[in-house]
Amino acid sequence: MSVLSRFRRPAVITTEGPGPAPAATAAGAPVSATSSAESAGRPAPASSGRIPARSRGGRVEIRGVHKSFGDLEVLRGIDLTLPPGSVTAVLGPSGSGKSTLLRTINHLEPVNHGLISVDGEVIGYRREGDLLHELSEREVLRQRTSIGMVFQSFNLFAHMTALGNVAEAPRRALGATRAQAETRARELLELVGLSEKVDAYPRQLSGGQQQRVAIARALALDPKVLLFDEPTSALDPELVEEVLAVIRSLARAGTTLVIVTHEIGFARDVADTVVFMDRGVVIEQGPPAEVIDHPAQDRTRAFLQRVRTGTEGPSAAAPPENAPAAPPEPETGPRSGTAPEPEATRAPSTLAASPSPPADPPVIGASPATSTHPLPRHHHEDHS
Repeated sequence: MSVLSRFRRPAVITTEGPGPAPAATAAGAPVSATSSAESAGRPAPASSGRIPARSRGGRVEIRGVHKSFGDLEVLRGIDLTLPPGSVTAVLGPSGSGKSTLLRTINHLEPVNHGLISVDGEVIGYRREGDLLHELSEREVLRQRTSIGMVFQSFNLFAHMTALGNVAEAPRRALGATRAQAETRARELLELVGLSEKVDAYPRQLSGGQQQRVAIARALALDPKVLLFDEPTSALDPELVEEVLAVIRSLARAGTTLVIVTHEIGFARDVADTVVFMDRGVVIEQGPPAEVIDHPAQDRTRAFLQRVRTGTEGPSAAAPPENAPAAPPEPETGPRSGTAPEPEATRAPSTLAASPSPPADPPVIGASPATSTHPLPRHHHEDHS
């Protein structure tokens, strides 16, 4: 099947799964051609400290997704369906592909094969007949306004107050006035229990408070889907619960949540579905009572045992010698294909681009406006 020329990254849609990576055309699974659902209305302000219910979260379809960094295949045929308003906890050892999976959902990392859609809208591509064409940077940023992301390391602007960090998104992405954006930011900071910290700078906040500001920022555009990449792994143990309490409230509010976590008890309490990944594939998925309490697979049982004994997790020691080895996930930053933007041009309002102060290390998930990520070799075309 031929591929059209003069498009940045065309990919052929077939009715078969991708299988092994071919030498030429990228193949994926078909997706629904229905138009994306209209964004739900913004919830009314609340003063109770609980997140108001959202009328509807987004339906996420992940079909035959493969992702490689050079010769290292990090995702090897992921198929998941996340219903609207569902809460999915993703578990797995370090290097299993969990964080990379999250980054493909909002197109921070383009997939090599397969498709991801939210409410029927393919993320990162425009569909024309049997072909997919990569969207412009502006169009991808528009899609990201409905897919928020909260990272491990907060990535707040050091020179902005908590209010400024949260208000920046509506101003940049929605064109809200300063007054409108700050009103919304105050509401959200109250919802996450930080109404008395609106004028505080990140250096004046604890790690748990900074992460709650990051959650408020991710909520500022009222996303259909909210992604959490180990949101408590950078926190001291005594600060973990305050962040988990906010996420529990979000889980009752109707937004579709996808949470990468090592907090097994939290996953059991809050998730509708638990997904266990290892070596780039889904090993097991199902209700928490099945996957966590009665896992069917040996690899799942071994992982859970290591977590419970403290030999697996963000601060765990090296796994025992007989534990199954897994290749590390690629580092974030330029080597993983997402170079950070210069501070003057970075657009923090996209949420997925979660901003970082100038002196900090490269930001996970910086906006692709200046991305140096090379196109997959089988997609690259010479336009000269």
